[in-house]
Amino acid sequence: MEAWKLLIGSDIGLMSLFTIGFCVVIAIYMLGYVKKKAEEDARNAK
Repeated sequence: MEAWKLLIGSDIGLMSLFTIGFCVVIAIYMLGYVKKKAEEDARNAK
């Protein structure tokens, strides 16, 4: 429980949460982008 208080209550903890969230958002975007480009490339190859 102390770890959650430190994570949410301190500046470093909030920055860590922001960084983790940012990495997750970028990963989701990159997966969607690569999937779209792969499908586009497959269509153009035919």
